[in-house]
Amino acid sequence: MIEFGVLGSLQALDGQRKPVDLKGPRHREVLARLLIARGRVVPVDWLIGDLWEDPPEGALGTVQTFVSALRRALEPGRPRRAPAKLLVTAAPGYALRAERENVDAWRFEQAVAGSRELPAEQALTLLDGALALWRGPAYAEFAGRDWARGEITRLGELRLLAVERRAEAALALGLAADVVADLEAQVTAHPHREDAWRLLALALYRSGRQGDALGVLRRARTSLVEELGVDPGSELRRLEADILAQAPHLALPARERHLPRRPFFGRAEELTALQQSATTLGLILGDAGAGKTALAGELGRRLRAEGWTSAWGASPEDGGVPTAWPWSRILAALGAFAEFPGDRFALRRHIVAAVARAAERAPLLLILDDLQWAGEETLDVLVSLAVEPPPGRILIVGTYRSTEVGPSLTAALARIARVEPTRVRLGGLPEEAVAELVAVVSRREPEPAPVKIIYDRSGGNPFYVRELARLYDAEGVAGLSVVPEGIRDVVRHRLAGLPDRSREVLRQAAVIGQEVDLAVLTELTGDEETVLRAVEDATRAGFVVEPEAGRVDFAHALVRDTLYGDMTRSRRARYHARTAEIVERLRPDDIETVAHHYVRARSRDTAARAAHYARAAAERAERRFAPHLAARLWRDALSAHDLREDPPVRARLELVMGLVRALALAGDLDAARTSRGQVLTAIGELADPDLSAQVLGAFDVPAVWTTSDDEPLARRVVAAAERALAALPAERVAERTRLQSTIALESRGHGSARAHDAAADAEALARRAGDPVLLAFALNGRYMQSFHRTGLAPERIEIGTELLTLAGQHDLPGFEVTGHLILLQAHSALADFDAADRHAAAADAFAEWHEISLVGVFTQWYAALRLAVEGRTAEAEAAYRSAAIRLNATGMGGMARGLLPLALLSLDRGTVDWDAGWGTCHDWAHALRLLISGRSEEAATALRTLPASPRDLLYEVRLALEAEVAIGVRDHAAMRRIRQELLPAADELAGGGTGLLSFGPVRRYLDALTDPSAWA
Repeated sequence: MIEFGVLGSLQALDGQRKPVDLKGPRHREVLARLLIARGRVVPVDWLIGDLWEDPPEGALGTVQTFVSALRRALEPGRPRRAPAKLLVTAAPGYALRAERENVDAWRFEQAVAGSRELPAEQALTLLDGALALWRGPAYAEFAGRDWARGEITRLGELRLLAVERRAEAALALGLAADVVADLEAQVTAHPHREDAWRLLALALYRSGRQGDALGVLRRARTSLVEELGVDPGSELRRLEADILAQAPHLALPARERHLPRRPFFGRAEELTALQQSATTLGLILGDAGAGKTALAGELGRRLRAEGWTSAWGASPEDGGVPTAWPWSRILAALGAFAEFPGDRFALRRHIVAAVARAAERAPLLLILDDLQWAGEETLDVLVSLAVEPPPGRILIVGTYRSTEVGPSLTAALARIARVEPTRVRLGGLPEEAVAELVAVVSRREPEPAPVKIIYDRSGGNPFYVRELARLYDAEGVAGLSVVPEGIRDVVRHRLAGLPDRSREVLRQAAVIGQEVDLAVLTELTGDEETVLRAVEDATRAGFVVEPEAGRVDFAHALVRDTLYGDMTRSRRARYHARTAEIVERLRPDDIETVAHHYVRARSRDTAARAAHYARAAAERAERRFAPHLAARLWRDALSAHDLREDPPVRARLELVMGLVRALALAGDLDAARTSRGQVLTAIGELADPDLSAQVLGAFDVPAVWTTSDDEPLARRVVAAAERALAALPAERVAERTRLQSTIALESRGHGSARAHDAAADAEALARRAGDPVLLAFALNGRYMQSFHRTGLAPERIEIGTELLTLAGQHDLPGFEVTGHLILLQAHSALADFDAADRHAAAADAFAEWHEISLVGVFTQWYAALRLAVEGRTAEAEAAYRSAAIRLNATGMGGMARGLLPLALLSLDRGTVDWDAGWGTCHDWAHALRLLISGRSEEAATALRTLPASPRDLLYEVRLALEAEVAIGVRDHAAMRRIRQELLPAADELAGGGTGLLSFGPVRRYLDALTDPSAWA
């Protein structure tokens, strides 16, 4: 199932909600044009006219190419030549047969239409979900295209209508303050929408801001008169008169004051504690965005379901409301709205009496939200009801920010302490609840990695989680590195409440990092007392926590990121440079931290030190086998190196090769090859044998596949290594060993005597030198040259076993996993799948621990092989196709080319696409195809003209294909030759040595080569 998104930039998501590659801009334009047609046929002539003002020659064929590519992307599992089900051909053009629920714009339109007749609570929930679908302007990348303009305008108008309908529903539910910001944005951007002005004024009035409501109506009048020359309509004029008269009907009827039903996650224990409260008072406290209001709302919904009556009053942050405003909202909801007495004692008696009357009719829940902003009168009534509650079942729940408790609330809490209220302190949501919340907000089943990022950055704060989830939905994982604007505004507002000096200390702490060593911070600020005061201020405000003496951590990464992002680059650079010097002096072994700060100082004065420390940190990361981290640090080292005045060329090439090595181990093979080619060009121009030997030998990256991904680059490497080897004296043992190993590795599949000798020489030199790293590299080279004849699986078992032992003894994790993969292959060749399974499991565990995705490519193919040898053909075919998709995305072209057709050929010839690319097996597959199609003479000719087989992991596969053709055409000379070549592998599976596929026992081929009648 494919889901399409057009409310923003065009996107398509597969069944796992992963982005589908929609190819180039013209492909995307074709898809967008078909989506706008809403399932109707778009004639080809229209498509051509929409794509080009002046259609090129062959435009029809080009459109057909676009459509074919889109079909492959949108229906990757569709069998070849099977009719398309999604992007279909329908005379005289094409149509996209997507379901309504699979296109966000169509779902949005349906929701807006459906909201018209729903009750307010359901309408609000529906419209919240609908508006959350928008990631940006509809069909954003096609705004300038004539064919898109009408649909873009139509959807934009629908969105404006949805915002206003949502506001209408929220107002009906007593959520006036919640919609003010959205409506303000609406009238600012669209000042001629009278309904938006009306709703904004009403929302302000119901929030206790009568003056602001009248001001909005005056703004509306000015806008309409000055820009359009018309007076406001009757509804705006009537609302203005009603506000001036404080008309009773503007207050909300009690029966409608319910919060909307929204997804609720976690907090089960907290809800139970409040529901089972033994006292009249429950208090919910926590940071801003912790979910206090949501918890109170969920409590209200559950108690209403049990027959309780509930009422809600909130204290606005900006004040400007009448005395005891939250209580006036509560009494209005209870049907007891009246003017309050001016005397404070009388006011308290009036409210208590109204609550008592309501409690006589049904159990009563009263929610007072945002007590941190409540006035003394509001708090006075709360204390009175808590200390001396009237008869009946009454539960009063108050919410407040624990970081913003002022003197009035402090005094009130002290007075009610003797009644022992039920206190619920909200921390962050657990990671499981964060995953559920992300799934609802982003409408996708999130991967564990982005959930972990969101959880870590948000600290589980629900508001932060929602904002980050929206970014994740719109921009993917890349969007999670920034602070959403909504969060940034909230954090800035809260920071403004700190003293100026404390804010400055927090900025300096933000430069130090998420975890702050107070010794470093004190040196950075130069004043210990100021630091201690700032830490106390920030702890009280909830910005930092103090896990131990001498250290503070930011409570949320987003707080730290906001502080950091709001500084100028110059100030950040200055603080980074000073922090680097301090840590260098206090903790000289903490090279990663020193490197981090020097690199981010980006100063020519400290560039050399930045490059030095970043390189040292990268090398340490490599020793710990953390290639992703190492790659980042090598890049940092290069960036710093290039800032230097007249940076040394040799040092730069060494840094680039470090990066190449890390990229290859991390799985970014294309980038590694590109950079390695650039290095080869550079050392060729320098003509420095010592430098060439050092740089070429630095690429000691293990390998297990015997076909090069880039043969021209491999030949260049071999030639450069031979030149450097010829110029090096014999006593340079380490360099000569590395160069010989490099020649052996890069000559994979050649089967040449020179490559075989290079492997043998490298191993001999390494053993004499007694260097385990050199020996491991040399053994990898010997493995690559162990395919000069068949039947060498036992030798490769010896190589893999020694590599494993060596790696375990000397902590060489890269060669450890190589040993496991070699043993997986060799034991598969011998059909010892119990042993192969153990090595596959060990390799997978290693890959998961070190996050090395390339290892999983081999074990996924191995899992398909296991299905195949168990005779589960259909499952194996599906597994092979899935594995091929993953392999094709890795950059391992030498392995990928022709592998899937071979695997399918090993299963069932009816599934084979003979026109597919067969890689190094092309000529053998062609000969077999001729034989199977009954063209025996042509098959015999093809057999006689076959080239020499590469000596690689597929050598025995080619011999098996060649044997079948020779048997089929009764070429006895070829049969004798092939039998002689296969005989050493009599106890192996043909192709089993790949660990990926098998054409069955070699002995079967040997028997048939001796007696063709035995071939079935």
